[in-house]
Amino acid sequence: MSSSPAAPSFTLPKWVGGLIALVPVFPPLYLAALGALSRLRTLPLAARCVLFFFASTQLIAALFTPQPLLSFGLAAARTLLILGMIAAGVYLRNSRNLRPLLWGQLVIFATAWGYTLLTLGFAGVQERLGHPYYYVVSLGLVAVVSLWLVLFWRGGRLWWRLPAGGLALATLLAAGSRGPLLALGVGSLAALAFAGRQRRWWVLLPGVVVLGLAALTTSLNIPLQPVERLLNDQTSGREYVWRDAVLGWNTSPIGGVGPYQGGPYLTYLFRDGCQLTPTLERNDIQCPEALKRWTSVWLIAHNAWLHWLLETGILGTLGLLVVMAYALWRSAVAGDALTVAILYGFTAMNVVDVVIALPSPHFAELWWVAVGISLGPVKRGI
Repeated sequence: MSSSPAAPSFTLPKWVGGLIALVPVFPPLYLAALGALSRLRTLPLAARCVLFFFASTQLIAALFTPQPLLSFGLAAARTLLILGMIAAGVYLRNSRNLRPLLWGQLVIFATAWGYTLLTLGFAGVQERLGHPYYYVVSLGLVAVVSLWLVLFWRGGRLWWRLPAGGLALATLLAAGSRGPLLALGVGSLAALAFAGRQRRWWVLLPGVVVLGLAALTTSLNIPLQPVERLLNDQTSGREYVWRDAVLGWNTSPIGGVGPYQGGPYLTYLFRDGCQLTPTLERNDIQCPEALKRWTSVWLIAHNAWLHWLLETGILGTLGLLVVMAYALWRSAVAGDALTVAILYGFTAMNVVDVVIALPSPHFAELWWVAVGISLGPVKRGI
């Protein structure tokens, strides 16, 4: 399998690199990606057709929801944001230009350790490392991305690799989340399978089998006791959330219940009311009254496809599957290690969480940026 044509030489402006570095610290800065929307016109015709199909299915699905006008507006806003992230990836051209993210993520790790130790002491770390505005799982996933950045970084003086990688690894372990470990394992195996001159696609076969069995037993309720026992020991109540998502989708199967409107259907989560991050909760910082009315907006089905099915029905989920499959294929063809790791690792984690739904503290946006990088010509390695 031959690699894609090399991307044209491109030097990232310093101010853009600084902006990327600040995104993990102040996530709303990723809205600057909307300024790159015109870059989508430079994509090959096939990629533009896939994106047009994706966007169309999201908007058409909204018309089949219980509140079509509200859903159409929300679907348009979310789709525009997704296209903006993809356009940012097209602008960046190469995963090398994602390097500045590492510096902002290291600031997040230092903040997590400092805040937890100062407010809760070592007992807080023992319970689980946390962060004021990153959930524990999010913190672990960002640590995984940092490990990939350190691992795949080529060129330059790399004296900082050991301390940076050590801080990321310590954060991942202290966060204690299984989902990020799944992302790390599958993403790293995918990079091994597809990056480099020789393709070793068979490396992914065990992971594909496990994920397939997990999806069948959880989403379709097919009885397979060994896998079922494994999942039941580790789902932390997710099976109840998945059940709620399926029941909610059944109320509006074609177009779903609408973007950001699935929360009330996830009764297992909705009954807990408004909650901030676990770290803030442990410090007796309660959800402000102004936020309580928006509680349902941020509830997720803890499975990306069930979540999309709940919110956008069969139509919207079909569009998501098409763009995901196309991006995974394109990244495998290009063979860029970091892009492959992000796309395949995040996709695996989506079995037990939702790490591609926007907005987020920058990690979901990163997945869509990687989609944009994969759709254009990519140079191997970062």
